[in-house]
Amino acid sequence: MADLKSRFEAAVANSKNLSERPDNATLLKIYALYKQATAGDNAEKKPGFGDMVGRAKWDAWNGLKGTDKDGAMQQYVDLIESLS
Repeated sequence: MADLKSRFEAAVANSKNLSERPDNATLLKIYALYKQATAGDNAEKKPGFGDMVGRAKWDAWNGLKGTDKDGAMQQYVDLIESLS
């Protein structure tokens, strides 16, 4: 568990130094996995129609509902490693 947490923290740091910017769909997946790993299931209110970016982020995070934190951490680490 501690190993996964340290690998997750390293991946978070590495995500800021990727050689090229991922496409928007990948960025949403990175965001959603991070939120699921750190905060758990989405319990926030869905943003209104005027906030397109907020809605996309909310939908991406909400799509991971039920994923346990360790699973989300592992997926995040795998995704960042595949982009590095």
